[in-house]
Amino acid sequence: MAITTFANLTRKSLSLPSLSYHHNQHQEFYPTNKLSFTITTRRINFSSTSYFHTFTCPPLITIKASSFSFRPPAAGGGGGGAGDGGGDSNNGDDEDGGDREKNKKEALMALAEAGRSLESVPNDLATAIEGGKLPGSIVKRYFELEKSAVFRWLLGFGGFKERLLADDLFLTKVGIECGVGIFTKTAAELEKRKENFRKELDFVFADVVMAIIADFMLVWLPAPTVSLRPPLKVSAGPLATFFYGCPENAFQVALAGTSFSLLQRMGAIVRNGAKLFAVGTGASLVGTGITNALINARKVVDKSFAGEAEDVPILSTSVAYGVYMAVSSNLRYQILAGIIEQRILEPLLHQHKLILSAICFAVRTGNTFLGSLMWVDYARWTGIQKIRE
Repeated sequence: MAITTFANLTRKSLSLPSLSYHHNQHQEFYPTNKLSFTITTRRINFSSTSYFHTFTCPPLITIKASSFSFRPPAAGGGGGGAGDGGGDSNNGDDEDGGDREKNKKEALMALAEAGRSLESVPNDLATAIEGGKLPGSIVKRYFELEKSAVFRWLLGFGGFKERLLADDLFLTKVGIECGVGIFTKTAAELEKRKENFRKELDFVFADVVMAIIADFMLVWLPAPTVSLRPPLKVSAGPLATFFYGCPENAFQVALAGTSFSLLQRMGAIVRNGAKLFAVGTGASLVGTGITNALINARKVVDKSFAGEAEDVPILSTSVAYGVYMAVSSNLRYQILAGIIEQRILEPLLHQHKLILSAICFAVRTGNTFLGSLMWVDYARWTGIQKIRE
């Protein structure tokens, strides 16, 4: 009968570390050398006639530790306070670094599957891949978009590329806002003005013109993006640096390897609000200019209209519309793009693009109609548009 046991423990290489002493308020020591050893087991056979046989069989198990080392404690001893905080910060950096490394591997694998190289994609995309800023899914989406002649042309523009890579339904949403917006805004004007709709056609036309000009920017600014921008110049001021790091949408989902602080998300609201104020003011200048031209033309044709019609105040109307865009439109569209679409609808229906497009159509149509109703009330409340009897 054969029994297996440990018969021989050989120290093939056993080196005891030398001790090193350091003085820091009190004496402490720790090993500075590595400990290396080997444990070898052999088989022993027992029988009725002999108790031991010579060890002629080869080793069964060998356990070798060749790089076991002791790490000294931090100077000064103790743990807590600032030291712990620094550890947490390093863990966060390590996690971001791990995400970026994972992104890079996924992206390079997507390139290999498509039979492409880094040299075959645009420089900004290649730089983002090498920096681990893009997961493999974004790279695959780029190759899918490239198959369409229209998308391939739009991908040549940085702003479109960043938005299309983040949301392949971006153009659909632009079409909804700028196409359907004409009808929904006209319907909202009719609902609010009722019997005065015909008398206030000049106001209606101006509102629709302003809305169409602004609609594109209302989709463009809060749309989620994939950041492909080059690093900011070192000479940039602190304010520019802060807003450069803000997302396009306060509620935007950050890709793996990136993150946004609460202050940066609030900065997205302020930055987009400032841009929409400029867009709204400019659009209103165009709209009110057209309105005044129509009023004056009608006065020439219809003498009775000259007494009841007045020129629209261009400056006050433009500023009021800019404020409306910066506050009401800015918040509504950021919530729509960041929460309703990206965080709710997209995760639920990302495999059903047709259904997702239909629901986005309904939601954006309702939001456009609501915005038109609110604008008429706001214009009357501020006194820039008066009810004509």
